[in-house]
Amino acid sequence: MNKNVERDRILGHENEADGIQEYDNPLPDWWVGLFWITIIWGIGYFVHYHFIADKSPQVALAQELAEAEQRWPQQTEGEAELTVTLTPEAVAAGEQIFQSNCVVCHGANMEGGIGPSLVDDEWIHGGTVEDILKTINDGVITKGMISWGPLLGSDGVRHVTAYVITKNAEALGREPDAESPEGP
Repeated sequence: MNKNVERDRILGHENEADGIQEYDNPLPDWWVGLFWITIIWGIGYFVHYHFIADKSPQVALAQELAEAEQRWPQQTEGEAELTVTLTPEAVAAGEQIFQSNCVVCHGANMEGGIGPSLVDDEWIHGGTVEDILKTINDGVITKGMISWGPLLGSDGVRHVTAYVITKNAEALGREPDAESPEGP
């Protein structure tokens, strides 16, 4: 502690501050020491984090994106399109997915509600198998339907499509056909 520093000197602001007296004392040496230690530590940490250990947010993001690309590869235009097979297993799996995710908007019997009916000849976004796959996979954000592809995966999207095609054909008294270009 510096003994030559004047202590307990009143600044004389009591008239301006409702009679409150203000002292002009220097900060304690231990506080100033901690202040300088934190500044030096912060500079050292910054150098270590960004340059020595190379743990910058940009590097971490690049690593996460690489891992995500490995885990969930993006489908390109040249890859095979999703195909639907109307097997009993696919329809049963699609029914389970539909019951746990789609019933809220499309109803238990696909009669509609918040979302459109799926058991009639009118299809807002196209009634072909490709259109149904695209609608389920990509969603219709403007109408409030989220993109189910990332959540269900390609198998889940195919199964739900198989279920929708089968139930639509049953409701209209047709034979379900996943190969027909006209769709269900």
